[in-house]
Amino acid sequence: MSYEVDWPQILGWLGKSQTVWIKKLSRNDCSWADDRDKHQAGFYVPHDIRAAGFFPALSNVNADKSHIFEALIQTVWPETGELKLSRVVHYSNKGPETHLTRLPREQFAGLTPASILVMGSFEGADGPAWWALVVDSASETASVLETFFDLDSNFHSILVNPADFISRARDENEMLIEELTEALKCGTLASFIASAALPATETLALMAQEEFLRGRSGSLNPFELDAPGNAVMEISRDIEYRLYRRAEMRHRAAEVLRILTSQGGSTDIATSVVRGFSDLNATFLSASQHRKSRAGMSFEHHIRRMLEDGGVRYQAQAVTGGRRPDFVMPDGAALGPKAKEHGISLVLSAKTTLRERWKQITLERFASPIFLATVDDRISDDAIIDMSAHSICLVVPESLKESDYDKHGNVITFAQFFRDQVRDRRPALIRAPVFHLT
Repeated sequence: MSYEVDWPQILGWLGKSQTVWIKKLSRNDCSWADDRDKHQAGFYVPHDIRAAGFFPALSNVNADKSHIFEALIQTVWPETGELKLSRVVHYSNKGPETHLTRLPREQFAGLTPASILVMGSFEGADGPAWWALVVDSASETASVLETFFDLDSNFHSILVNPADFISRARDENEMLIEELTEALKCGTLASFIASAALPATETLALMAQEEFLRGRSGSLNPFELDAPGNAVMEISRDIEYRLYRRAEMRHRAAEVLRILTSQGGSTDIATSVVRGFSDLNATFLSASQHRKSRAGMSFEHHIRRMLEDGGVRYQAQAVTGGRRPDFVMPDGAALGPKAKEHGISLVLSAKTTLRERWKQITLERFASPIFLATVDDRISDDAIIDMSAHSICLVVPESLKESDYDKHGNVITFAQFFRDQVRDRRPALIRAPVFHLT
Protein backbone atom coordinates (compact mmCIF):
# COMPACT_ATOMS: atom_id res chain seq x y z
CA MET A 1 0.00 0.00 0.00
CA SER A 2 1.11 3.58 -0.68
CA TYR A 3 1.12 6.20 2.07
CA GLU A 4 -0.13 9.78 1.97
CA VAL A 5 2.73 12.28 2.04
CA ASP A 6 1.98 15.97 2.44
CA TRP A 7 4.09 18.79 1.04
CA PRO A 8 5.00 20.39 4.42
CA GLN A 9 6.46 17.02 5.47
CA ILE A 10 8.64 16.95 2.34
CA LEU A 11 9.71 20.58 2.88
CA GLY A 12 10.77 19.74 6.43
CA TRP A 13 13.06 16.95 5.24
CA LEU A 14 14.39 19.00 2.33
CA GLY A 15 15.70 21.47 4.89
CA LYS A 16 17.88 18.74 6.41
CA SER A 17 19.86 18.03 3.23
CA GLN A 18 22.24 19.89 0.95
CA THR A 19 21.71 17.37 -1.83
CA VAL A 20 18.50 15.52 -2.69
CA TRP A 21 17.93 12.78 -5.22
CA ILE A 22 14.55 12.71 -7.00
CA LYS A 23 13.70 9.66 -9.11
CA LYS A 24 10.68 8.65 -11.14
CA LEU A 25 10.01 5.04 -10.16
CA SER A 26 9.75 2.64 -13.08
CA ARG A 27 7.58 -0.46 -13.05
CA ASN A 28 10.62 -2.62 -12.27
CA ASP A 29 11.45 -0.36 -9.34
CA CYS A 30 8.18 -1.29 -7.65
CA SER A 31 6.98 -4.62 -9.08
CA TRP A 32 8.95 -6.60 -6.49
CA ALA A 33 6.78 -5.11 -3.76
CA ASP A 34 3.60 -6.49 -5.35
CA ASP A 35 5.09 -9.87 -6.28
CA ARG A 36 6.75 -11.70 -3.41
CA ASP A 37 8.10 -14.35 -5.78
CA LYS A 38 10.49 -11.82 -7.31
CA HIS A 39 14.08 -12.02 -6.12
CA GLN A 40 14.75 -8.31 -6.55
CA ALA A 41 13.83 -6.30 -3.46
CA GLY A 42 14.75 -2.76 -4.27
CA PHE A 43 15.02 -0.08 -6.93
CA TYR A 44 17.58 0.81 -9.58
CA VAL A 45 20.24 3.44 -8.89
CA PRO A 46 21.55 5.01 -12.13
CA HIS A 47 25.30 4.96 -12.64
CA ASP A 48 25.59 8.76 -12.64
CA ILE A 49 23.96 8.97 -9.19
CA ARG A 50 26.33 6.37 -7.76
CA ALA A 51 29.32 8.07 -9.41
CA ALA A 52 28.26 11.50 -8.09
CA GLY A 53 28.97 10.44 -4.52
CA PHE A 54 25.39 10.61 -3.27
CA PHE A 55 25.96 7.19 -1.71
CA PRO A 56 29.17 5.96 -0.01
CA ALA A 57 31.87 4.35 -2.15
CA LEU A 58 31.20 0.66 -2.75
CA SER A 59 33.71 -2.03 -1.86
CA ASN A 60 34.05 -5.78 -2.07
CA VAL A 61 33.58 -7.47 1.31
CA ASN A 62 33.59 -11.10 0.16
CA ALA A 63 36.69 -12.31 -1.68
CA ASP A 64 34.77 -15.36 -2.91
CA LYS A 65 32.36 -13.03 -4.75
CA SER A 66 34.76 -10.48 -6.14
CA HIS A 67 32.17 -9.17 -8.61
CA ILE A 68 29.93 -7.81 -5.84
CA PHE A 69 30.55 -4.29 -4.52
CA GLU A 70 28.38 -2.88 -1.76
CA ALA A 71 27.85 -0.43 1.08
CA LEU A 72 25.39 -0.50 3.97
CA ILE A 73 23.56 2.71 4.83
CA GLN A 74 21.10 3.74 7.52
CA THR A 75 17.80 4.77 5.93
CA VAL A 76 14.90 6.58 7.61
CA TRP A 77 11.36 6.26 6.22
CA PRO A 78 9.35 9.14 7.75
CA GLU A 79 5.98 7.90 6.44
CA THR A 80 6.06 5.02 8.91
CA GLY A 81 9.00 5.93 11.16
CA GLU A 82 10.91 2.83 10.09
CA LEU A 83 14.70 2.58 10.25
CA LYS A 84 16.44 0.20 7.85
CA LEU A 85 20.02 -0.91 7.30
CA SER A 86 19.74 -0.75 3.52
CA ARG A 87 22.23 -2.09 1.00
CA VAL A 88 23.63 -0.32 -2.05
CA VAL A 89 24.85 -3.18 -4.23
CA HIS A 90 26.54 -3.38 -7.63
CA TYR A 91 26.97 -6.72 -9.41
CA SER A 92 29.82 -5.75 -11.70
CA ASN A 93 29.38 -8.85 -13.86
CA LYS A 94 25.94 -7.51 -14.90
CA GLY A 95 27.13 -4.13 -16.14
CA PRO A 96 26.63 -0.74 -14.47
CA GLU A 97 23.41 -1.70 -12.67
CA THR A 98 23.27 -0.77 -9.00
CA HIS A 99 20.34 -1.34 -6.65
CA LEU A 100 19.25 -0.10 -3.25
CA THR A 101 17.76 -3.05 -1.38
CA ARG A 102 16.48 -3.98 2.10
CA LEU A 103 13.64 -1.50 1.97
CA PRO A 104 10.14 -1.38 3.53
CA ARG A 105 8.13 -3.38 1.02
CA GLU A 106 4.78 -1.84 1.94
CA GLN A 107 5.84 1.63 0.84
CA PHE A 108 6.47 0.44 -2.72
CA ALA A 109 3.36 -1.74 -3.03
CA GLY A 110 0.25 -0.61 -4.89
CA LEU A 111 1.84 2.54 -6.28
CA THR A 112 0.47 4.31 -9.34
CA PRO A 113 2.94 4.10 -12.26
CA ALA A 114 5.46 6.99 -12.46
CA SER A 115 5.40 7.62 -8.72
CA ILE A 116 8.32 9.55 -7.26
CA LEU A 117 11.07 8.77 -4.76
CA VAL A 118 12.59 11.72 -2.86
CA MET A 119 15.77 10.92 -0.94
CA GLY A 120 18.35 12.99 0.91
CA SER A 121 21.36 12.49 3.16
CA PHE A 122 21.77 14.12 6.57
CA GLU A 123 23.86 13.82 9.71
CA GLY A 124 22.10 11.41 12.05
CA ALA A 125 22.85 10.66 15.69
CA ASP A 126 25.20 7.83 14.71
CA GLY A 127 26.70 9.41 11.61
CA PRO A 128 25.54 9.85 7.98
CA ALA A 129 22.02 8.65 7.24
CA TRP A 130 19.53 8.89 4.37
CA TRP A 131 15.84 9.73 4.51
CA ALA A 132 13.39 8.64 1.81
CA LEU A 133 9.79 9.49 0.95
CA VAL A 134 7.69 7.76 -1.70
CA VAL A 135 5.10 10.03 -3.34
CA ASP A 136 2.29 8.36 -5.29
CA SER A 137 1.95 10.02 -8.71
CA ALA A 138 -1.85 10.15 -8.35
CA SER A 139 -1.60 12.43 -5.28
CA GLU A 140 -1.82 16.21 -5.17
CA THR A 141 1.60 16.23 -3.48
CA ALA A 142 3.16 14.77 -6.63
CA SER A 143 1.90 17.75 -8.65
CA VAL A 144 3.29 20.18 -6.08
CA LEU A 145 6.63 18.37 -6.08
CA GLU A 146 6.87 18.43 -9.89
CA THR A 147 6.01 22.13 -9.93
CA PHE A 148 8.42 23.11 -7.15
CA PHE A 149 11.41 21.39 -8.77
CA ASP A 150 10.37 22.11 -12.38
CA LEU A 151 10.36 18.39 -13.21
CA ASP A 152 9.53 18.25 -16.89
CA SER A 153 7.83 15.52 -18.89
CA ASN A 154 11.17 13.82 -19.68
CA PHE A 155 12.29 13.72 -16.06
CA HIS A 156 13.66 10.40 -14.78
CA SER A 157 16.34 11.12 -12.17
CA ILE A 158 18.07 14.23 -10.86
CA LEU A 159 20.28 15.47 -8.02
CA VAL A 160 19.30 18.92 -6.73
CA ASN A 161 20.25 21.43 -4.07
CA PRO A 162 16.85 22.10 -2.44
CA ALA A 163 18.06 25.43 -1.01
CA ASP A 164 18.26 26.85 -4.55
CA PHE A 165 14.60 26.07 -5.26
CA ILE A 166 13.42 27.23 -1.82
CA SER A 167 15.25 30.54 -2.33
CA ARG A 168 13.85 30.99 -5.86
CA ALA A 169 10.28 30.35 -4.69
CA ARG A 170 10.79 32.84 -1.87
CA ASP A 171 12.07 35.50 -4.30
CA GLU A 172 9.14 35.03 -6.69
CA ASN A 173 6.68 35.24 -3.83
CA GLU A 174 8.32 38.36 -2.44
CA MET A 175 7.97 40.11 -5.81
CA LEU A 176 4.26 39.29 -5.96
CA ILE A 177 3.77 40.37 -2.35
CA GLU A 178 5.34 43.74 -3.15
CA GLU A 179 3.08 44.23 -6.19
CA LEU A 180 -0.08 43.34 -4.26
CA THR A 181 0.91 45.50 -1.30
CA GLU A 182 1.44 48.46 -3.61
CA ALA A 183 -1.89 47.85 -5.37
CA LEU A 184 -3.70 47.69 -2.03
CA LYS A 185 -1.98 50.85 -0.79
CA CYS A 186 -2.77 52.81 -3.96
CA GLY A 187 -6.33 51.51 -4.29
CA THR A 188 -5.60 49.84 -7.63
CA LEU A 189 -6.33 46.24 -6.61
CA ALA A 190 -9.34 46.04 -8.96
CA SER A 191 -7.24 47.04 -11.96
CA PHE A 192 -4.50 44.63 -10.86
CA ILE A 193 -7.05 41.80 -10.80
CA ALA A 194 -8.32 42.81 -14.24
CA SER A 195 -4.79 42.80 -15.66
CA ALA A 196 -4.07 39.45 -14.01
CA ALA A 197 -7.09 37.68 -15.50
CA LEU A 198 -6.40 34.10 -16.54
CA PRO A 199 -5.80 33.82 -20.30
CA ALA A 200 -8.34 31.90 -22.36
CA THR A 201 -7.28 28.31 -23.05
CA GLU A 202 -6.87 29.07 -26.76
CA THR A 203 -4.61 32.03 -25.95
CA LEU A 204 -2.52 30.05 -23.47
CA ALA A 205 -2.18 27.14 -25.90
CA LEU A 206 -1.01 29.48 -28.66
CA MET A 207 1.51 31.14 -26.31
CA ALA A 208 2.94 27.72 -25.43
CA GLN A 209 3.12 26.67 -29.09
CA GLU A 210 4.90 29.89 -30.03
CA GLU A 211 7.43 29.44 -27.23
CA PHE A 212 8.13 25.88 -28.37
CA LEU A 213 8.55 26.93 -31.99
CA ARG A 214 10.86 29.85 -31.16
CA GLY A 215 14.16 29.00 -32.80
CA ARG A 216 12.57 26.07 -34.65
CA SER A 217 10.54 25.84 -37.83
CA GLY A 218 7.25 27.69 -37.66
CA SER A 219 5.11 24.59 -37.91
CA LEU A 220 3.85 21.70 -35.81
CA ASN A 221 3.45 19.50 -38.88
CA PRO A 222 3.60 15.97 -37.36
CA PHE A 223 5.00 14.54 -40.59
CA GLU A 224 8.04 16.78 -40.34
CA LEU A 225 8.74 16.44 -36.61
CA ASP A 226 10.98 13.54 -35.61
CA ALA A 227 8.94 12.96 -32.45
CA PRO A 228 5.58 14.78 -32.62
CA GLY A 229 4.39 13.09 -29.44
CA ASN A 230 7.36 14.37 -27.45
CA ALA A 231 6.68 17.82 -28.88
CA VAL A 232 3.03 17.90 -27.81
CA MET A 233 4.00 16.54 -24.38
CA GLU A 234 6.61 19.27 -23.88
CA ILE A 235 4.20 21.97 -25.02
CA SER A 236 1.28 20.82 -22.86
CA ARG A 237 2.93 19.36 -19.76
CA ASP A 238 5.94 21.67 -19.49
CA ILE A 239 5.66 24.98 -21.33
CA GLU A 240 1.94 25.65 -21.04
CA TYR A 241 1.72 24.40 -17.47
CA ARG A 242 4.57 26.73 -16.46
CA LEU A 243 2.83 29.70 -18.11
CA TYR A 244 -0.48 28.79 -16.48
CA ARG A 245 1.05 28.30 -13.04
CA ARG A 246 2.49 31.82 -13.03
CA ALA A 247 -0.74 33.36 -14.30
CA GLU A 248 -2.84 31.40 -11.80
CA MET A 249 -0.69 32.47 -8.83
CA ARG A 250 -1.10 36.16 -9.68
CA HIS A 251 -4.81 35.88 -10.38
CA ARG A 252 -5.83 33.75 -7.40
CA ALA A 253 -3.63 35.59 -4.87
CA ALA A 254 -5.14 38.92 -5.92
CA GLU A 255 -8.66 37.49 -5.78
CA VAL A 256 -8.14 36.13 -2.25
CA LEU A 257 -6.73 39.49 -1.15
CA ARG A 258 -9.80 41.21 -2.57
CA ILE A 259 -12.11 38.93 -0.59
CA LEU A 260 -10.22 39.37 2.67
CA THR A 261 -10.06 43.16 2.40
CA SER A 262 -13.70 43.70 1.47
CA GLN A 263 -15.35 42.45 4.64
CA GLY A 264 -16.84 45.65 5.97
CA GLY A 265 -13.52 47.36 6.59
CA SER A 266 -12.44 44.83 9.19
CA THR A 267 -8.70 44.61 9.85
CA ASP A 268 -9.08 41.48 11.95
CA ILE A 269 -7.87 38.51 9.86
CA ALA A 270 -10.08 36.00 11.71
CA THR A 271 -13.19 38.10 11.02
CA SER A 272 -12.25 38.54 7.37
CA VAL A 273 -11.70 34.80 6.89
CA VAL A 274 -14.97 33.79 8.55
CA ARG A 275 -17.06 36.40 6.76
CA GLY A 276 -15.38 35.75 3.46
CA PHE A 277 -15.33 31.97 3.80
CA SER A 278 -18.05 31.23 1.23
CA ASP A 279 -16.31 33.44 -1.36
CA LEU A 280 -12.92 31.91 -0.55
CA ASN A 281 -14.36 28.42 -0.86
CA ALA A 282 -15.91 29.27 -4.23
CA THR A 283 -12.59 30.71 -5.43
CA PHE A 284 -10.60 27.60 -4.52
CA LEU A 285 -13.27 25.31 -5.97
CA SER A 286 -13.18 27.31 -9.18
CA ALA A 287 -9.37 27.04 -9.25
CA SER A 288 -9.50 23.25 -8.96
CA GLN A 289 -12.15 22.88 -11.64
CA HIS A 290 -10.39 25.30 -13.99
CA ARG A 291 -7.09 23.39 -13.74
CA LYS A 292 -8.74 20.13 -14.75
CA SER A 293 -10.80 21.53 -17.62
CA ARG A 294 -7.91 23.66 -18.91
CA ALA A 295 -5.53 20.71 -19.19
CA GLY A 296 -7.95 18.68 -21.29
CA MET A 297 -8.92 21.57 -23.55
CA SER A 298 -5.32 22.67 -24.12
CA PHE A 299 -4.30 19.15 -25.13
CA GLU A 300 -7.03 19.19 -27.77
CA HIS A 301 -5.81 22.59 -29.01
CA HIS A 302 -2.30 21.21 -29.53
CA ILE A 303 -3.54 18.13 -31.39
CA ARG A 304 -5.78 20.34 -33.52
CA ARG A 305 -2.74 22.48 -34.39
CA MET A 306 -0.85 19.37 -35.52
CA LEU A 307 -3.75 18.25 -37.67
CA GLU A 308 -3.99 21.70 -39.23
CA ASP A 309 -0.24 22.05 -39.84
CA GLY A 310 -0.11 18.52 -41.26
CA GLY A 311 -2.97 19.17 -43.66
CA VAL A 312 -5.08 16.36 -42.20
CA ARG A 313 -8.80 16.38 -42.93
CA TYR A 314 -10.76 16.24 -39.69
CA GLN A 315 -13.83 17.45 -37.84
CA ALA A 316 -13.66 18.33 -34.15
CA GLN A 317 -16.51 17.53 -31.76
CA ALA A 318 -18.65 16.10 -34.54
CA VAL A 319 -22.10 15.14 -33.26
CA THR A 320 -22.95 11.67 -34.54
CA GLY A 321 -25.74 9.56 -33.11
CA GLY A 322 -25.70 11.49 -29.83
CA ARG A 323 -21.94 11.02 -29.49
CA ARG A 324 -19.30 13.74 -29.73
CA PRO A 325 -15.81 12.31 -30.33
CA ASP A 326 -12.92 14.79 -30.02
CA PHE A 327 -11.71 14.30 -33.60
CA VAL A 328 -13.17 12.39 -36.54
CA MET A 329 -11.18 11.93 -39.73
CA PRO A 330 -12.18 13.02 -42.28
CA ASP A 331 -15.57 14.09 -40.82
CA GLY A 332 -18.64 12.94 -38.94
CA ALA A 333 -20.43 11.85 -42.12
CA ALA A 334 -17.73 9.21 -42.64
CA LEU A 335 -18.83 7.34 -39.51
CA GLY A 336 -21.83 5.86 -41.26
CA PRO A 337 -22.72 2.17 -41.68
CA LYS A 338 -20.18 1.72 -44.48
CA ALA A 339 -17.23 3.12 -42.53
CA LYS A 340 -15.55 -0.27 -42.13
CA GLU A 341 -16.12 -1.12 -45.77
CA HIS A 342 -14.46 2.09 -46.97
CA GLY A 343 -11.68 1.88 -44.39
CA ILE A 344 -10.81 5.57 -44.58
CA SER A 345 -12.27 7.00 -41.37
CA LEU A 346 -10.95 6.88 -37.82
CA VAL A 347 -11.74 8.38 -34.43
CA LEU A 348 -9.13 10.10 -32.27
CA SER A 349 -10.00 10.84 -28.65
CA ALA A 350 -7.69 13.03 -26.55
CA LYS A 351 -7.21 12.83 -22.78
CA THR A 352 -4.23 14.26 -20.90
CA THR A 353 -4.75 11.78 -18.08
CA LEU A 354 -6.77 8.58 -18.22
CA ARG A 355 -7.38 6.89 -14.86
CA GLU A 356 -10.79 5.27 -15.39
CA ARG A 357 -12.08 7.85 -17.87
CA TRP A 358 -10.97 5.87 -20.89
CA LYS A 359 -13.91 3.53 -20.24
CA GLN A 360 -16.24 6.28 -21.45
CA ILE A 361 -14.99 5.58 -24.95
CA THR A 362 -16.13 1.95 -24.76
CA LEU A 363 -19.72 3.20 -24.50
CA GLU A 364 -19.37 4.98 -27.83
CA ARG A 365 -19.76 2.39 -30.56
CA PHE A 366 -18.13 3.45 -33.80
CA ALA A 367 -17.68 1.53 -37.02
CA SER A 368 -14.24 3.10 -37.39
CA PRO A 369 -11.00 2.31 -35.52
CA ILE A 370 -10.64 4.15 -32.21
CA PHE A 371 -7.37 5.77 -31.15
CA LEU A 372 -6.85 7.35 -27.75
CA ALA A 373 -4.12 10.00 -27.52
CA THR A 374 -2.58 10.85 -24.15
CA VAL A 375 0.58 12.13 -22.47
CA ASP A 376 -0.16 10.17 -19.29
CA ASP A 377 2.78 8.11 -17.98
CA ARG A 378 0.74 6.54 -15.16
CA ILE A 379 -1.38 4.03 -17.06
CA SER A 380 -1.33 0.56 -15.54
CA ASP A 381 -0.62 -2.58 -17.56
CA ASP A 382 -4.07 -3.92 -16.65
CA ALA A 383 -5.77 -0.83 -18.08
CA ILE A 384 -3.85 -1.12 -21.35
CA ILE A 385 -4.81 -4.80 -21.63
CA ASP A 386 -8.46 -3.84 -21.03
CA MET A 387 -8.22 -1.24 -23.79
CA SER A 388 -6.91 -3.86 -26.16
CA ALA A 389 -9.90 -6.06 -25.36
CA HIS A 390 -12.13 -3.14 -26.41
CA SER A 391 -10.11 -2.60 -29.62
CA ILE A 392 -8.75 0.75 -28.42
CA CYS A 393 -5.27 1.71 -29.59
CA LEU A 394 -3.36 4.03 -27.26
CA VAL A 395 -1.29 6.82 -28.83
CA VAL A 396 1.56 8.12 -26.63
CA PRO A 397 4.69 10.27 -26.95
CA GLU A 398 7.71 8.48 -28.37
CA SER A 399 9.70 8.65 -25.13
CA LEU A 400 6.84 7.10 -23.13
CA LYS A 401 6.43 4.24 -25.59
CA GLU A 402 10.10 3.42 -25.22
CA SER A 403 10.35 3.76 -21.45
CA ASP A 404 6.92 2.77 -20.12
CA TYR A 405 4.72 1.03 -22.68
CA ASP A 406 7.08 -0.80 -25.02
CA LYS A 407 5.72 -4.29 -24.34
CA HIS A 408 2.14 -3.50 -25.38
CA GLY A 409 1.14 -4.06 -29.00
CA ASN A 410 -1.91 -1.77 -28.81
CA VAL A 411 0.29 1.21 -27.84
CA ILE A 412 1.77 3.26 -30.68
CA THR A 413 3.56 6.60 -30.84
CA PHE A 414 2.24 9.85 -32.28
CA ALA A 415 4.76 9.42 -35.10
CA GLN A 416 3.38 5.95 -35.90
CA PHE A 417 -0.19 7.24 -35.77
CA PHE A 418 0.39 10.09 -38.20
CA ARG A 419 2.73 8.25 -40.55
CA ASP A 420 1.35 4.70 -40.52
CA GLN A 421 -2.36 5.14 -39.75
CA VAL A 422 -2.92 8.44 -41.55
CA ARG A 423 -0.31 9.01 -44.27
CA ASP A 424 0.39 5.43 -45.38
CA ARG A 425 -2.93 3.63 -44.76
CA ARG A 426 -5.31 6.54 -45.38
CA PRO A 427 -3.60 9.00 -47.75
CA ALA A 428 -7.00 10.42 -48.70
CA LEU A 429 -7.09 12.03 -45.25
CA ILE A 430 -4.30 14.41 -46.24
CA ARG A 431 -5.42 17.52 -48.09
CA ALA A 432 -1.98 19.09 -48.56
CA PRO A 433 1.42 17.84 -49.73
CA VAL A 434 3.49 16.20 -47.02
CA PHE A 435 7.25 15.95 -46.98
CA HIS A 436 8.20 12.36 -46.21
CA LEU A 437 10.97 11.76 -43.71
CA THR A 438 13.86 9.61 -44.87
